[in-house]
Amino acid sequence: MATHTNELKPSFRQRLAAGELLAGTFIKTPTTHGVEIVGALGYDFVVIDAEHGALDRAAIDNLLLATRAAGTAGLVRVSSVQSGEIGSALDCGAAGVLAPHIASEEQARALVHAGRFAGGRRGYSGSTRASEYGGATLWASVTTQDARTCLIAMIEDREALDHIDAIVQVEGIDALFIGRADLALALQAPSMDAPVLNDAVARIIAAGRAAGRPICMMVGSAAEAQTMRDQGASAFIIGTDQGFLRTAARDALDGVRKLS
Repeated sequence: MATHTNELKPSFRQRLAAGELLAGTFIKTPTTHGVEIVGALGYDFVVIDAEHGALDRAAIDNLLLATRAAGTAGLVRVSSVQSGEIGSALDCGAAGVLAPHIASEEQARALVHAGRFAGGRRGYSGSTRASEYGGATLWASVTTQDARTCLIAMIEDREALDHIDAIVQVEGIDALFIGRADLALALQAPSMDAPVLNDAVARIIAAGRAAGRPICMMVGSAAEAQTMRDQGASAFIIGTDQGFLRTAARDALDGVRKLS
């Protein structure tokens, strides 16, 4: 199998496991330009949102190609732990997946089964981007893909709090993403800084750190990222491509409206 320059660099999975401070953003629109822009700015990763974004497999495939051109890691937030959806994202070359609503040990194991060859049941094809379009032998490809694939369990349900200690112990889960918005809804938290939500976040972080699982979170500002970093999180999603466009467009319009 040919050796490419990007294969000589630490993978996203390795960087996350090492506790590096990583910054990413959600990509929700089916255009490669946003990926190129944030990659050129130096974002460490993007999360292609196939759960809430209007993105089919063809769009995801193109967006993941753009991550390679932009030199940023491309993850996919899938809509479920269905093996076909996860396998599709990984075959297209995703560095990993975020799987929503992992609320039990069984669901965590289902994520591993869908996303890993060794210790899982991921289906193999030698003709995909992940397999160098036939340029990699079976076992070399399987070994390389398993080593680079990052599986992140999204913790965002009340039930997950009852099973968090078991979830973090599942072999093959690389990290936790705390979905605070859905968690706030599940807990009926009156605000994003409500004590009940803060306590839940602290509990998840503590369980993750005790098991050696890095913590990922979405934040609204650098100050919020610092607060969460102080608690133990290391990877942060900052906004979305849609949000960046809206904010910049609004600010530009507001500036013109204020002209005398």
